[in-house]
Amino acid sequence: MRLRTLARRLMSRLWFRPTRRAVRLASLWLVLAAASVSAVSVRAHEDEADAKHPVTWTEEILSAEFVSPTSKYSHGVLGDAVEWSGLRFLFPGNHGASEAHILLPTDHVFEDLKPRLVDLTLDGRPNAMMVVETDMALGAALALYGAHGKIAETPHIGRANRWLAPVAAGDLDGDGRVELAYVDRPHLAKTLRIWRFDAGTLTEVASMSGVTNHRIGDDFITSGLRRCAEISELILVDASWKRLIAVRLTGEEITSRDIGPFAGQVSLQAALACE
Repeated sequence: MRLRTLARRLMSRLWFRPTRRAVRLASLWLVLAAASVSAVSVRAHEDEADAKHPVTWTEEILSAEFVSPTSKYSHGVLGDAVEWSGLRFLFPGNHGASEAHILLPTDHVFEDLKPRLVDLTLDGRPNAMMVVETDMALGAALALYGAHGKIAETPHIGRANRWLAPVAAGDLDGDGRVELAYVDRPHLAKTLRIWRFDAGTLTEVASMSGVTNHRIGDDFITSGLRRCAEISELILVDASWKRLIAVRLTGEEITSRDIGPFAGQVSLQAALACE
């Protein structure tokens, strides 16, 4: 039963293109045959000595995926008890692509579906990975990793078996800085939180209750970011799962509006496509 569950989870979370799926299933740590890749290791957490030298985020990230499945954290909010202990990504090297692995401490897991590539410098090249990183005693946090390690993270929620569901990352208010959005405890608190990334740090700038983007057991997240008529909006669902809600950020102020009934993923995708 555990093997069947693991196989379903792996198939539902494939990050690379279909032509590379067989490679991943054969060995999660194999180097892509089509690329010239050198392997390096990156530490997941800075120690005290490194704290004076924060991780930079200028290196481009080409692709990323979770690796090293684990069942040591039995929250199971995404449909089963399989999470991830590692993160594998590719970035440009001197002689082709370089591969790096991040292995979390034993009391942390990536409680997430896939790493999301983020352009922190808004120059058109992704240079960070946004992930849900869970401390098994303190719950989930939203973290940013670059090619050289962890860049920044939000505080952990504060207790075990408490999770957050990412919405999106981007310049939400047009001020030239990137914001990260997630729903804090989408099954309980149902609170949208928006954090701004500036000079290597994350600062919470706005929040709004009464919205959600995940049901317990779903292996997908029901939300996203759209840009219609040059205006960025987050699309979520109201707390009752009946209405679609569009959210805008202006400076440090959130405004929201009802944009119609929620009728499953089809209605969400239509809203994200500005239909």
